[in-house]
Amino acid sequence: MFPLSVLLPFTVPYPVTCVTRGADLTEDGMLLLCPPDCSRWRVSVFGTGVYASVSSVCGAALHRIVGASGGPVRVHRLQGRHNYMSSYAHGIQSQALSHWTASFSLTKPVNVPLELSSDTSTTALPAAAQPGKKPLKKPSVKKALTGGNKDCQMDIAMVIDSSNNIGQRRFNLQKSFVAKLSSMLRVGPTGPHVGVVQASDSPKTEFLLTNYTQPKELLFAMKELAFLGGNTNTGKAIMHTAESFFTQENGGRRGHPRVMVVLVDGWPSDDLEQAAMFARESGINVFLVSVAKPAAEELAMVRDKDFVKKAVCKDNGFFSYSIPSWFSTTKHVKPLTQRLCSLDSLLCSKTCYNSVNIGFLIDGSSSVGEGNFRLVLDFLAGIARSFDISDVGAHIGAVQFTYDQRLEFSLFDHSNKDAAINALRRIPYMSGGTATGSAISYTTQNLFRRTGPGRNYLIVVTDGQSYDDVRIPAQAAQKQGITIFSVGVAWAPMDDLRSMASEPKDTHTFFTREFTGLAEFIPSLVRGICRDFTENN
Repeated sequence: MFPLSVLLPFTVPYPVTCVTRGADLTEDGMLLLCPPDCSRWRVSVFGTGVYASVSSVCGAALHRIVGASGGPVRVHRLQGRHNYMSSYAHGIQSQALSHWTASFSLTKPVNVPLELSSDTSTTALPAAAQPGKKPLKKPSVKKALTGGNKDCQMDIAMVIDSSNNIGQRRFNLQKSFVAKLSSMLRVGPTGPHVGVVQASDSPKTEFLLTNYTQPKELLFAMKELAFLGGNTNTGKAIMHTAESFFTQENGGRRGHPRVMVVLVDGWPSDDLEQAAMFARESGINVFLVSVAKPAAEELAMVRDKDFVKKAVCKDNGFFSYSIPSWFSTTKHVKPLTQRLCSLDSLLCSKTCYNSVNIGFLIDGSSSVGEGNFRLVLDFLAGIARSFDISDVGAHIGAVQFTYDQRLEFSLFDHSNKDAAINALRRIPYMSGGTATGSAISYTTQNLFRRTGPGRNYLIVVTDGQSYDDVRIPAQAAQKQGITIFSVGVAWAPMDDLRSMASEPKDTHTFFTREFTGLAEFIPSLVRGICRDFTENN
């Protein structure tokens, strides 16, 4: 073991191997020198941005901040955490990991000595390892907060124009504009995340949402982007981004609004309509920034003169933005930033999957039995699994009833899907009578007493006749804005089920003779919630 603990202060990079792990380091803030060509080794990397300490430090550095020629990195020790995310960047495929006891993050040191002390027996740093200083000294970056803008927590894909039409000079101006926009957004770990896709003949993902979550790192990455040339196939780039960019594997955060900012110089070479429709239906807010609109004599060359209207999330002037020239973009940075951070106006991101509160009202009467009660919980877990449950997304809660009622867990007790579903499966069976009407009133007053933004839904599952009236409590719940789906099993009377269900009764009422038939209703109930959400929004 090399004597890393004695290297204080950490002003001179200490050379390590490609397989040195974060767990091998004994001090925080150590400055290390990674060798070249670590991508040729089978390095193990777990996480994105924050890495499990079992990861190769230089593998993580290559994944995040250094090039193939290696270079200096500073390692920051962090506490262990859950859910390290996988992603692919710079030839390194990081892996997901559910939990690890310690973590680390990396930063690129700004001022590193050109030569190392003689006892380290290594050569001067290659020129490629020296950090680019100009973008790091921009005043706009100094104003940015390292934590990020907590009032603008969203995932943003910048789709930039890299076609022959824009050319190298305007491409550089476009990069500067995107860098300023990212700085004004105040990108950070707890704020907005930004990734970049280039539109050319074929789309190219340059970096993912979690590759650079510090403003200085992001500006440096923008500076390094190379011009591609080719056609302006913006439609292809939109489809590519919508299909894969926002997945959790690529760093998309569950429950966070998704935004795609599409920059077009002049006009696109291909059709945008189908790709943009797919993006919108996937819950992605599409903004289109058009720069240098076609002149009157160029209009005949434009394939679709309404390409802006067909691309954006909604043709209300909010999602489209026009800039006359790349030479005048600076004054447009602030107003565009304000639009992107207007969470209440991001219509497309408010999907049924991330903007609903779902209550489960579960019959625990004696006629159900322990085995069938578990089938009911499996059924409800299947419904919950379809939604993006998180502290800023969808929420679920549960009440069990017999003659009495028991709040099993509230809408805000569990901030992620796994915890919520585990809580649902652990509900103990009560056994007793059946008073469904009282249970609906109890749920309205207790489970839905405090709800987050989004629409409220109640799924009632019962296997028999209620001993009290269900009609009046159900009507009171619906007047409070709760949409009710009734699910009956075995001896549940259809009159009770229809009395509880919201209008139209046929699409909000379900019945099966056997508890094993409940699973068949999962897709229909999820579609029903989404249909109701869409119609009412």
